[in-house]
Parts: sequence; structure tokens; C-alpha cells
Amino acid sequence: MNEGNLVILAGGAASRMKVPASVTLGADLEGQADRKTKAMIGLGVDGRPLMDYLLENAVAAGYTDTVIVVSPEDRSVRAHYGARERDNPYRGMEISYAVQEVPAGRSKPAGTADALLQALRTRPDWAGQQFTVCNSDNLYSRAAFELLRTTNAECAMIDYDREGLLFSRERIEAFAVIVTNPDGTLRTITEKPDAAHIAQTREATGRVGVSMNIWRFVFDRILPFLEAVPYHPLRKEKELPTAVMMMLGAGTASVQTIPLREHVPDLTSRNDIADLQRYLKNIATGPRP
Repeated sequence: MNEGNLVILAGGAASRMKVPASVTLGADLEGQADRKTKAMIGLGVDGRPLMDYLLENAVAAGYTDTVIVVSPEDRSVRAHYGARERDNPYRGMEISYAVQEVPAGRSKPAGTADALLQALRTRPDWAGQQFTVCNSDNLYSRAAFELLRTTNAECAMIDYDREGLLFSRERIEAFAVIVTNPDGTLRTITEKPDAAHIAQTREATGRVGVSMNIWRFVFDRILPFLEAVPYHPLRKEKELPTAVMMMLGAGTASVQTIPLREHVPDLTSRNDIADLQRYLKNIATGPRP
């Protein structure tokens, strides 16, 4: 199967984006960071948002049907990509929306597993099909998207080599670490790994693979676990990696890891804005990554 179905998670609270930057951004960017979902901040040439570049890479990799998960209060995504709930045309793909409502008693959304669940509930027509899911604030390459769309595995994830990432060491060491089985399928994924776990992984495999939260699933395989996943006891969110590990534990599917060594530009906080601006300016006249 190689369906061109894609879910982009853009409904999070983005609390770290609200923290003031250590550098001056200017009134326009400060205002956008305050009111827009972060993937819609105008960082690119002519004020284009990061989401534009992400979608262009997905289109180039063969994706044609995209659901963007948005927060109830955000209007910036619809204003840019179309007001219809379904099938807004954009550069060769159709864009639809799913709203990640904030559950009663909470001040922020329920997490990435809940976001994906809300997306799938809007697309029962995807039942039995594969789809890719990723963050909205990472600029994944065309190659990463294409590897997942064309994989022969039912479920898969990109296994990024830590040495290919250009972030600070402190930031990289906070990324979730992947451990694989001898056949390359996912064994475990550890959020917030400690130094001992990282060292053990490197000793066992000769590299440290990390997750940047880009996955390929079969609708019917992952759905029951998105519905059943509990809140994390400390972070108080329903997390997609937890649902994946529940799926593996139930034995209903395996997840093939696909090694890839390259940087993944990231927009987590206001301090990332200047770096993304420089990156997008550099690629403006060349091929998309």
C-alpha cells in the first residue's frame, strides 16, 4: 500500500513558544508568535509559514490527502489553506481539518495520541488504509516523507541518527531514543532518556537513533490503541509513543524503523525563529530539502 494520506499535528498548546526569546524578533514576529499556531508564523520568503514548506515536501513525495489537526481557537491555518472543512486544494493535494478540543477540566489539549485520534475520527474513509503522521513544527524532508509513503511495511517510523542533527547536545539528548530488534523493527522507545540509557544504546548498536515523531500506520491497527491510551502519570498527556508501545505489546502489528541521517529543522520556541528564517532563506532559490 502507498496511499498518499497524511496527518499533520498542529493543535498543541505551544506553551514554549509563548516564552520571550533571548533575541529581539521585532513587533510583527512577536505578535504572530503570540496569536498563531507556530507552524503558521511567517518565517519564509515573503512571509511564508513553515507549514508551506512542509506541505511542499509532502506533495513532492506523493501525498495527496492531508488532515491538519488544529486547535479550536486558531484561525490562521484555515485563513491560509481554505475555509472548507474538507478538500481545500493546495498545490496538488487536498487539505481537510480536524479540531482537537480541550477536554473538560483541562487547560490544554490531551496530547499527540488524542490529536491523531481526532484526525482519524474525521476520516472513516481511510479505514484499512495507510497514512503518515508528523508534527507541524518540524521541517521533514521530501526523502523522509517518501521513505514512509513507499515502504512495504504496514507500520514504520523514521529512525534519525543523532549525529546528523545540528541542535545543541543538550537538546539532542532530550529526544526519545529508539532501540530496535535484530530485524530492524521497533523494540522500545524511551522518552527523556538518561545518559546511561543513551550510552547503552550506542554500545549495542554503534549509533543512537532518535524519534522526531514521524510515523506510518495502518488506520485499523493503531486506532484501538489511540482510543485506549492512558494519560502519562507525570506529563498528563496521551502520548503517541505510548499508544505505539501498546500496539506492539498486543502483538497486532510491528513497526519497521527506517534509518536516516539528516537534520530536521525544528520550531519549538521563539529562540528557533531566527535559525528557521536563515534556513528557509538559504533554500529559497534551490531545491526543497
